[in-house]
Amino acid sequence: MSFADWKDKTAGFKKIDVRGVAGNFFPGLKKQAMELPVGAGLEVVQTFEPIPLYAVMEQLGFEYHTVQSAESEFHAYFYRTAVKEDDGSIPMRPAALTNFPLIDEELGRIAVNFWDLTWNDEKRSLPYETRLLLSLTNAVGAGRMRQACRELVKAYAHGVDSAALDDVFELLAWNQGIGFFSSEIGPSTLFKAYKTIKQQEKLGKDREEIKAFLMANFGEKNPDIAVQ
Repeated sequence: MSFADWKDKTAGFKKIDVRGVAGNFFPGLKKQAMELPVGAGLEVVQTFEPIPLYAVMEQLGFEYHTVQSAESEFHAYFYRTAVKEDDGSIPMRPAALTNFPLIDEELGRIAVNFWDLTWNDEKRSLPYETRLLLSLTNAVGAGRMRQACRELVKAYAHGVDSAALDDVFELLAWNQGIGFFSSEIGPSTLFKAYKTIKQQEKLGKDREEIKAFLMANFGEKNPDIAVQ
C-alpha cells in the first residue's frame, strides 16, 4: 500500500509525542504498536526524523510516512497492514540518540543522520555483519563493554556464526595481551628501565651501581620521565 491509501485515517491515529524524552522509550511504544489491529496506526512526534524506528516498525507489520512540519518537528505516521509478532529478530536500536536533542536539537538531527549513514547507507562496502564486529572490537578497545555486548548480540542475530566470534575473542586476547605488550609496553621507557636492571645484574653490578645508573638515565633529566 501507499501513503495515499491510508492518508485519510491518520487523523484517528494515537499521537505519541517523544520530544524531550530521554532514554529508551521504544519498549513502551512497541507494546502499544503490537496491540493495534490491522487498519490502525500511531503518530510519533520527534525533534528529528525517527529513522531508527522505521525498520523496527516494518518488522511489526507497519508502513510509515514522515512529514516535517517545522525545523525541529517531525511527524511519523505508522499504519498497520499486517499483524507480525516480535519473534526476537528485531534488533536493538540506538536509544542513546534521544539524548542528543536534549543538548541541542540540531545535534540530535546530525547524530541520527550520521547513524543512518553509517549503518544503513547502501554505499557502504563492508558487509553489515563485518561492521558490527569491527564496532564490537573498537568498543572493547575504548572500554565500552555495554556497547560491545550490544554489537555482539546484533551480530549473532544477523547470522554471524559463533566460530567467527571465537576468532574475534582470540584477536582480542592477542591485541589486548601480547599485541599490546609488544607494541606499547615493550618499546616504553618503563620496559627500558626494567631491561637495564636485568642487563646490569648480568654484568655483576651491585644494587648501588645500578641505582645510580637508573637515576642518571631514567630520572628527572630524561624527558620521558620528568614532570613538566
